[in-house]
Amino acid sequence: MKINPTQFIKQEAKRLGFLACGIAKAEFLSEEAPRLEKWLQQGFHGEMSYMENHFDKRLDPRLLVDDAKSVISLAYNYYPQQQQNNDSYKISKYAYGEDYHHVIKEKLRELLANIQQEIGEVSGRCFVDSAPILERAWAEKAGLGWNGKHSLLIQKQQGSFFFLAELIVDLELEYGHPTTTNHCGTCTKCIDACPTAAILPNNTVDASKCISYFTIELKENIPSDFKNQFQDWVFGCDICQDVCPWNRFSKAHNEPLFHPKEAILEFTKRDWEEITEDTFQKVFKKSAVKRTKFSGLQRNISFLKD
Repeated sequence: MKINPTQFIKQEAKRLGFLACGIAKAEFLSEEAPRLEKWLQQGFHGEMSYMENHFDKRLDPRLLVDDAKSVISLAYNYYPQQQQNNDSYKISKYAYGEDYHHVIKEKLRELLANIQQEIGEVSGRCFVDSAPILERAWAEKAGLGWNGKHSLLIQKQQGSFFFLAELIVDLELEYGHPTTTNHCGTCTKCIDACPTAAILPNNTVDASKCISYFTIELKENIPSDFKNQFQDWVFGCDICQDVCPWNRFSKAHNEPLFHPKEAILEFTKRDWEEITEDTFQKVFKKSAVKRTKFSGLQRNISFLKD
């Protein structure tokens, strides 16, 4: 019996543990082009100069994969069952376990291999937050959710604590319907809760004011203007997601590789302040936290402590 490629891909994605899978036609993102250009012109990307690179590729997946026909968008839950103790400096929940780039990329490679085995000669590339691709735009286009005022994708039944990934293939598939309804309504909880005023009233995020930007992306000293505004976050920030009413529907993930090491849950502020490079390498081995390096973590802790 001949298989339905679209159905097969969605079933395989579910089997591999993905929360959701949607598909959109690979084409130029005409609506996003002026938005991206304006965002960059306003300097909202801060010192993330890589955001200025490959402008055309960010808007057209056919420049990333030869003869691309479809963008398969996938969501993977990372909401943890347990969270850090209250007397602790905080790291984003997505960084509790192993680095999601590697964990999810392995699953994408397996999905692509299974597509090639079952469907035939299909070329494609896997993307996990590491290439010039507007993942939220594609997820929205594929019908996976809507962009919240905090600029993260939200799903009615799941909230927003999930990773997005893409598989771009040269295979025509059945395409989903874009999400047209924004269910944030008049709610401004994320805007009101952001201590650095990074979330603007016009559904735009000034990333150069975001705590995640300061604690991960910024390589220089954190501007003193933002002193006493970080609310104990030393790697990333979940404030806008924690206050979002839709995240009351978040359910704990069942991915063993995302389970946190005990030390992460038990560390007190004193433990963080006294952490050695050896302990850092041991506790955060294979973790996304290594991206900030030991020196970056020390800088972030000092900024909160001093």
